Amino acid sequence: MTGWELAAVCAAGVVAGAINAVVGSGSLITFPTLVAVGIDPVTANVSNTIGLVPGSFTGAYGYRPELQGQRDRLLRLGAASAVGALIGGILLLFLDPDVFEIVVVALIALACVLVVVQPRVNRWLAERREHAHPHGGPALWLGVLAAGIYGGYFGAAQGVLLIGLLGSFLDDHLQRVNAAKNVLALIVNAVAATFFLLFADVDWQAVAGVGLG
Repeated sequence: MTGWELAAVCAAGVVAGAINAVVGSGSLITFPTLVAVGIDPVTANVSNTIGLVPGSFTGAYGYRPELQGQRDRLLRLGAASAVGALIGGILLLFLDPDVFEIVVVALIALACVLVVVQPRVNRWLAERREHAHPHGGPALWLGVLAAGIYGGYFGAAQGVLLIGLLGSFLDDHLQRVNAAKNVLALIVNAVAATFFLLFADVDWQAVAGVGLG
């Protein structure tokens, strides 16, 4: 990777970190950038996931006030995120790489649609806040598990999925929902990254560029 390519990856990491803290679709910036500089798609996805962990942490850390009182909720839902991330990571590494190259096109399209509809989702959630459930229940846990599988496998716009799930099932205002989303996304990225560090080929220049950004 040339110096200019590394700078482009780092710049993509800056944008992705900011986007992930607010919405959750930063991989739509970093993943295509890594592929564009010549990294094969699976290695790019693995390296992207590892590189986004620092940004995921700082995004969650920045929402500390909104996380107060959510410990029990996040312990319960965090278990679903962790299990889902592990399943998604296993699917990524042990399915034929050609499957990922085909599926990722559809996943990017889905992620783009989710980003476009995000403002409407936010308005809908605000309008139905009085009808939300206090704890979410098994349906929310299973939804977060599914979002974790998606995040461990690819990850772009997993934050949008989580916002929609948490906002639909929890009786809480949107900033606290977003804070919870950041923690759950951090768990998914961290668990998947740990798995990839043990079992996957990693491009450490890409990790360093995305992570620094």
